[in-house]
This record gives sequence, C-alpha cells and structure tokens, in this order.
Amino acid sequence: MQPQEERSTRSQLLQMLKTQGSCSTSDMAKAMGITEMAVRRHIQTMEKDGLIRSTLVRQSMGRPSYRYSLTEQADDLFPKNYPQLTLDLLSELEEQPGGKELIGRMFEGRRDKLGTKYRERMHNLSLQERVAELAEIQNVGGYMTEWLQDPKDPGTYRLYEYNCPVAQVANRYRQACQCERQLFEQLLEADVERTECLADGGPRCTYQIRQKKDGESLRISASQ
Repeated sequence: MQPQEERSTRSQLLQMLKTQGSCSTSDMAKAMGITEMAVRRHIQTMEKDGLIRSTLVRQSMGRPSYRYSLTEQADDLFPKNYPQLTLDLLSELEEQPGGKELIGRMFEGRRDKLGTKYRERMHNLSLQERVAELAEIQNVGGYMTEWLQDPKDPGTYRLYEYNCPVAQVANRYRQACQCERQLFEQLLEADVERTECLADGGPRCTYQIRQKKDGESLRISASQ
C-alpha cells in the first residue's frame, strides 16, 4: 500500500471511530471493504501514537473481543474553531461598559500567571541560559522558536518565533503582543525589544534581548 493510501485508510478509520464511538476490527473491515489484518495493522500504529485505546468486551457466549475508540489526544486531529470562539467572547465583552479595560486586565493577569509559573525555571541561570530556557518554553507552546547570540555583541541575543498559536487573537487585540514582551522582560530580567511582529505582517516575531543597562545581576534570586 502506497503512503497516500496509508494516510487515506488511517483517516477513514479515525472518521469512523469519531462518528460511531467504538468499533471492532470486524466492523471496520466490513465497512471499509478491507481485511481485518489490514485494519489491525493500522490500529497497532495508531495505538502506539496514542490515538486509539482498546477495551476488552466479555460476552455471554464466545471469546472476549476488543473494541476500539479514540483517545482525547485524537480529538485534536479534528477541526476546531477555538480562535473564533475566543474572538466572539472578547468582542461581546468589549461591548460592555468598561469592557476594553477589563480585556486589558485579563491579558495582564495571564502574563502574571505565566510569569509565576515559569520564574522558578529561570532561577540561578545566566542571561544566555535564560534565553535558551525561554525558547524551550515557547517551543512547547507551539511558537517554533530559535535563538542566537549576536556575534558582534556577546551581551545581545535574538529570539525568533516563526509561528503564533494565538495569531487571530493577537491580530485584533494587541495587548497579547504587549504582554508577551513584558513577560519576556520579567523572566529574562533584561531589556527586550520587539523588532518584527507576525501580527504586523512580518515573517516572524523577533525579539532583541540585552542585559539591563543599570548593571542588574544576571541571576534571579530565589525570593522572586
């Protein structure tokens, strides 16, 4: 079976499990017109990928059989419209008295919670190590991040984000971008300047990071 056919069969199996809830290999084979052996091969692969779970069903007569259903992880493979829902809710809030100010405080609250969540990971690290740690945090969040040290100025770093998971929200509510830069300043304890922005039509978000000019320590105290 060719790779394209493999993907097509896999997609059909996922679609069937999504619509029918759970199926046996026999159910799937009959519905798709393929052998049970072919179904089992795909099922084994998808189980390894964490997309399918099996349940042993005991019957009053005959041997027990397995039925298969999708995991929570597989749900991410199907269309979602979370960004539009978020925009709709923010738009409704914006129309309420004091709504704009409340939206601003919401973004600031999210910034502060993320700062509290990640500050301990920055403890006792040099600026370069903190930049690397921040890049790892952002990569886990889906930002496709990389960083480098300026060869002409060893005390300066650049952080690049090639993807923005909240782009649709950030395009309309620029508080998201402002709070991200402020969060970076808090975590890095450095001067952070955004020189490119995806929300402005740039090819990426670029942050220039420099050690604070006032000579503050490059290490975060445990008390912060």
